[in-house]
Parts: sequence; structure tokens; C-alpha cells
Amino acid sequence: MTFSEFIATQQKRVDAALDRRVPAESVEPTTIHRAMRYSLFAGGKRMRPLLAIAAADAVSDAPAGIESAACSLELIHTYSLIHDDLPALDNDDLRRGRPTCHKVFGEAMAILAGDALLTLAFEVLAKLDCVDPERRSALVAELATASGTVGGMIGGQVCDIEGEGKFATAALLESIHRAKTGALLKASVRMGAIYGGADAAQLDAMTKFGEHVGLAFQIVDDVLDVEQSSEALGKTAGKDAKQQKITFPAVYGIERSREMAEQERIQAHLALQMFDDRAERLREIADYVVRRNA
Repeated sequence: MTFSEFIATQQKRVDAALDRRVPAESVEPTTIHRAMRYSLFAGGKRMRPLLAIAAADAVSDAPAGIESAACSLELIHTYSLIHDDLPALDNDDLRRGRPTCHKVFGEAMAILAGDALLTLAFEVLAKLDCVDPERRSALVAELATASGTVGGMIGGQVCDIEGEGKFATAALLESIHRAKTGALLKASVRMGAIYGGADAAQLDAMTKFGEHVGLAFQIVDDVLDVEQSSEALGKTAGKDAKQQKITFPAVYGIERSREMAEQERIQAHLALQMFDDRAERLREIADYVVRRNA
């Protein structure tokens, strides 16, 4: 199976799991379920679930039910995008190539749709029946920590907001992005490894990989915001500079940012040495993250 075929297959697998767990649009109250599904099934790369599945496969031979744990990551990610786009935060009109949730359903319903996806993510993990209670608890803790305020996604978002207009320093940049984007990407790899029954050494290696690929993802995202069009990205391009965000190009410039992303890609590969060929999909994902153009 080629990498493109792997991506397409796993995306369908994750979408099917999401479809089973998110109430249908016909279920009352219908408006909230339409709003949730509108944003959740608008497309997207499903990068976080893909990382979880590939990590689980590297640790254990295709563990049953991993797509259920993986889809909790997409629920969290989509909730964060809905809230990011709100007028009180980034005030964006475009996401995944279509009008943002609040533009279609109104601000109140968009806030509630994000809240509902966040809540559902933990319900999905709590109901996992293919892993023992200890691993189930570890998965819940991992996702909660990565989504939270201390070194997690929300903490990174706070630093991002408070950093607007400030002098862009390397230290502030790293503190923002290791939390805002990197924490959930690292958790994706760790959750897959935990689901697969990783031992301490395996989990440590996966953590290092997740840190490197998470930073590479954000560097490339920042570069693409400068280089690509809104049509190519599926979201409004150039907003980082307009809002005076602290980004890698703002601190290091485009060329150096590209070099840094490549260095992170190499380090991500090196972190997986103990897994040999079992981690080939993870290496391919790291390559894709750095070499993508959208």
C-alpha cells in the first residue's frame, strides 16, 4: 500500500468512527448536531488520528479499535478550530474551504458546538472497550493534559493572544507553539503508543518523535500562511502578519524556518530507530508534514 493509499484508507476509517459517535443531524436538538457535523466533516487531513493509528501500529500489530481512540483527537481538534475562528479570538470567515461554523450557525451555536465536541471526546474515551481500565484512564489523562492550560493547547492559545503585537522572540515563539499546536500532536503519538501497550522505552521514543513532528508542523503552517493563497490553504492566508502574531517567519525568516522544519524532520526520524520498519508510516507522516504545500 502506498502512502497516499494509507492516508486515504485511514481517513475513511476515522470518518466512519466519527460518524458512528456523533449524533445524526436528525437527532434532537437538531441545530447543534448539524453544527457539530458541519465542522467535523468539512474535510481536514485527520493528521492527529493518523499519527495515533500509525503509532499504535508501530508498537503493536494493528490493535483493534484504535480508530475509536484516534477519533477523540479529531473531536478535540475540531472544537479548537471552531472556537479559534470566533470573533473574540481570530475572527475568521473561512475554515477547511468553507464558511466558518459561526458564520453559518451564529456565534452562540458555534460556541456550543465546540463545547459539545470537547465533551464527546472524553465520552468516547470513557467508553472504549478494547483496552483495559488502566490504559483507558491513561488515554483520558493524556488528552486532558494536552488540551489544557499548563503546557497544553489552551495555555498556548492564551500565550498566542497575549503575544499579539509584542516583540517576537524565539523564547516566546517556542512557548506558544509547543503548547498551542505541538501538545496535541505529541499527545496523538503518545495516545497511539499507550493504546498499543507501549513500554517505557517505546513511549519515550514516541514522545521525542511527537515533539519533533509537532514543531515541524507548526513551522510549516507558519510558512504556508505567508506563501500560499486562501484557496490553497482552505483558510484565510496572511492573517498571522495582519494580527501581528508571533510566528517562525517573523522571528527567523522564511528560509531559516524551512531549514528548521527539515532539521525537526530528521530528528523525528532518528527518534524512531528502535522501531525499525514498524514505524515507516510515522516516518512518512513526518516527511509529509514538512513537504506539504497546504
